[in-house]
Amino acid sequence: MDKKYEAIQNYIVKLRREFHQIPEIGTDLPKTKALICRELDRMGISYQCSQRDSGILAIIKGEKAGRTIALRTDMDGLAILEETGVCYASKHPGSMHACGHDAHMAILLGTARILREERKNLHGTVKLIFQTAEEISRGAEIVIQNGWIDDADAIFGLHIGNILGKDIPSGTLIFPQACCMASFDKFVIRVKGQSCHGSTPEKGVDPVNIAAHLILSLQTIQTREISGTDSSVITIGKIQGGAQYNVIPDQIVLEGTIRALDEKVRQYIARRIRGMSTAIAATFGGTCECDIIVGAPPVVNDEAMAELAASAVSDLFEPKDIISNFPIPNLGGEDFANYLQKIPGAFFFLSSSNPKKATDIPHHNPKFNIDEDVMWKGVVAFIRIVHKFLAC
Repeated sequence: MDKKYEAIQNYIVKLRREFHQIPEIGTDLPKTKALICRELDRMGISYQCSQRDSGILAIIKGEKAGRTIALRTDMDGLAILEETGVCYASKHPGSMHACGHDAHMAILLGTARILREERKNLHGTVKLIFQTAEEISRGAEIVIQNGWIDDADAIFGLHIGNILGKDIPSGTLIFPQACCMASFDKFVIRVKGQSCHGSTPEKGVDPVNIAAHLILSLQTIQTREISGTDSSVITIGKIQGGAQYNVIPDQIVLEGTIRALDEKVRQYIARRIRGMSTAIAATFGGTCECDIIVGAPPVVNDEAMAELAASAVSDLFEPKDIISNFPIPNLGGEDFANYLQKIPGAFFFLSSSNPKKATDIPHHNPKFNIDEDVMWKGVVAFIRIVHKFLAC
C-alpha cells in the first residue's frame, strides 16, 4: 500500500464496519443517512438531503472554475440473514450488506476526505451522490428526478467484490469499455386455478401443474427463440402457494428475473413471458396474471470515460493489477445504467476475491464478505479519476 493512503485505509475500514452493522433496505435508510451526514459534518463538506428518500448530495468546489464530475455510491442492504460470523456482523436481524454497498459508502467518504484537503488543486466541482434503493432499481431514478446530475459533465461508480469472477485476484481494478452489465427486470406470475381435495383433482383446476409446465417452458424462450450469441437469462427464484399437502390450492405465485445485454432481447423476453403464461394457463383450464416490474437497462460505459479511468491509475499500479477492458459482460444488473443514459461516464470494478480470506463467496450470499485490505485502491481510483477529468 502507498504510505500516503495508510491513514485513509484505516479510516474507511473502520467506517465500513460501522455501515455493515446497520444494513437498511429500500429508500428509507435513517441510520445509514445519519452516519453519512455525521462524517460529512466532521469534514466540513456541504450537502443536501433528498425530500423523496434518504439520498444525500455532497458538493466539493475547487478553488478554480472548471467542469463538474459526479461520483456515486449505493447505500441499501438486502433482506438476508447474515452468516459471516464476523465481530461487526449486522445488528439488524434478517438484513445484511451482502453486496458491498457498505464498502462503497466508506470508499466514497474516504475519497471526500482527501478531496476536501486537495480542493485548492481542483479545477472544477465534485458531486458526491449517496443513492438509496439500488437493489430494487429505484434510487437512480430518484437522483435523476432530484436534478442532481443535471449539471454534471460525467459520472463514475465503483463496485467491489467478485462480481466479474472469483478468479480475478483481490486488488485488481477492471475498467470495461462498453457494455459491462445486463438489464434487470422482475416478473410476477399469479397462476389461478380452482381448489379441491388432492384425492379428486378432476373436480378442480391445479395451478401447481400449470406452474410446473410454466417453469420448464419459460426456459425455452432463451434456448429456442433467442440466438445463442445474444446473452440472456430467465430465472425463477421464488415459488409460493399451497397450505396443505393434500389440498390443491387456488393459486401459485412465481417470481423471477429477466437479464439481457440488448434492449430488443429484453423487450422480447418480457412479451413472450406474458404470452406464454396466458397460453399455458388456458391450456390446463386456468388463468394467470403476469406483471413485469421494469428495473434498469444494460450498463453501457462510455468508451472514452472508461479509457480515462484506466489511464488515471496506470502509472500507480502494476499492469497485472489493471484490466483495461473486460470482453465478457456480466449478467448482473445495476441501476447506475440510468445515469449513463443521461451523461457520459463509466462503472468500474475492484476485485476483493481472496479464497484465503473466504472473500470469494458470491454476492447476495449470507456468508459474503470482502477483502478489506484492498479498499484503499477504490479511493485512489476515484481521486485519480477526478483529477484527470477536471484537468482535461
